[in-house]
Amino acid sequence: MQYLNQLSGWLCLDKPEGISSNFAMVKVRRILEEKTGYIGTLDPFASGVLPIAVGEARKFIQYTNESEKKYTFTIVFGKTTDTLDRNGQIIAETSVVPSVEQVKGVILSFLGTITQVPPMFSAIKINGVRACDRARKGEKIDLKSREVHIFDLRIVEDNLASAEITLEVACSKGTYVRSLARDIAEKLGSLSYVKELRRTKAGFFSINNAITLEKLIEMKDTSKLTGVLYPLESPLDDIPALYVKEEEAVKLQRGLCISVEQEEPTSSVVKIFGNETRKFYGVGRLSEHGVVNAVRMCVDEANKE
Repeated sequence: MQYLNQLSGWLCLDKPEGISSNFAMVKVRRILEEKTGYIGTLDPFASGVLPIAVGEARKFIQYTNESEKKYTFTIVFGKTTDTLDRNGQIIAETSVVPSVEQVKGVILSFLGTITQVPPMFSAIKINGVRACDRARKGEKIDLKSREVHIFDLRIVEDNLASAEITLEVACSKGTYVRSLARDIAEKLGSLSYVKELRRTKAGFFSINNAITLEKLIEMKDTSKLTGVLYPLESPLDDIPALYVKEEEAVKLQRGLCISVEQEEPTSSVVKIFGNETRKFYGVGRLSEHGVVNAVRMCVDEANKE
């Protein structure tokens, strides 16, 4: 299966519950027999959209746009855990369970830019060590609050008779849903933890176009496999495009710089495309003087060994 060694693009994986993002990425790597990377870590108990960079796509991970993410999550009121999710140990309880009307009133106060303190059990690094690793050792952790943006927050399903409610949130990169659930409960005079968490959108990638590991395994030995990969430039939608002659694009691939004319001189990162073929060649930097230098370019197929 020679084509397996030529795969490059983005895979929108529907990560299942119970495995880490890294484990899911490694599974994809073994299925496709190609180098992989990923963006936007999902907690092991969470499911949903996990963008996987395959082959050449790994070069462009740092340029992806994850400005907006969407999640559906179920909150259980009346208890909280050390991890703020269902996998943790219950550390406190209360008899206070809010009404639907109370929840509706409080969630409005979370719209816009807010500050939140990340959970102790998170992947944030403190002096090079993940906060969750320090927490498991019983170390005292002082995590700083951070600003995030909540674009939308609404109730999806009400089951407060069982002390549960399901919400949908559209938020900025860096938002912790477990912290959001904790803070909502705190404003309601209650406690909470997240029972279910599913990411439905991460920038360009949507759950509507996601593929499961099981489906990917079924497709492994068919030519349809390339059809589930998005083009390299797909998630780079906030980077302006620059169209150049094919021979100039090849020069950039080979490490040379080129000059272009610009109506409004500016310095920026640009996506490089061929004028005639509309082929994506990579990412470069355009100076205010019209000089383009290669930053991260696709392999020059003509000179590939």
